[in-house]
Amino acid sequence: MRTRSPFRSLSSYGTRWSANRRIAIVAAAVVVLLAVAGVVALLTGARNSRPAPDTAVPAPSGSPSASEAAPKPSLGSGSVPKPPQIAEPVAYAKAAARMLWSYDTRDTSRDRQLAGMRAWMTTEPKYTDWASVSGQVPDPLLWSRMADQDQHATAHVAEGHYPGAFKEALAEDPSAITEAYIYVVTVNGTQQIAWKKGGGGAEDRAVTLAVQCRPGHDCALAGIAPSVTQ
Repeated sequence: MRTRSPFRSLSSYGTRWSANRRIAIVAAAVVVLLAVAGVVALLTGARNSRPAPDTAVPAPSGSPSASEAAPKPSLGSGSVPKPPQIAEPVAYAKAAARMLWSYDTRDTSRDRQLAGMRAWMTTEPKYTDWASVSGQVPDPLLWSRMADQDQHATAHVAEGHYPGAFKEALAEDPSAITEAYIYVVTVNGTQQIAWKKGGGGAEDRAVTLAVQCRPGHDCALAGIAPSVTQ
């Protein structure tokens, strides 16, 4: 019997779906993935509709501040590992998933967590959906409560693969990938969470990531794509 944390885990703080709900949205997600360009549009459409970062618009209550929305990578990001120098999409996605599912509030502040995660992102603004990634991190109050309990997590990645719809779209139009070189990869694994007084438990995890891997360059994370676990 698994023991659950009294607090919501970092990797499940953002959008979290039950198995039934995930199945219900697979059809809609597949429609998006049927065109590679649709994946890019998914990552950039919302960003293009928002005001530019330097526009003085107050942030909604509970949303990240401007500095929090795009933290600058810094030396010493606590438990967040540095992005690996990998040029293969599936391998990079597996490393990125492990990073997203691992954290340690005992030696890493929330700001350092965000900065460490930001270092994994592509530096091309047009293809960066930072909000989908930073949204996985709990708000400051919840992070503080997690830290009070010394909550930390490690991850085991079981496998990574291209969703069937993405492979079909790529086969139908191989040249479509050459605009942004963004690949869609689904990763499955397990997250082990622990906290004070011997508390802990394990949960299965699945995430679909958009990874940019331009020829001759290391891969980078573009964002979290629709959760297709096919």
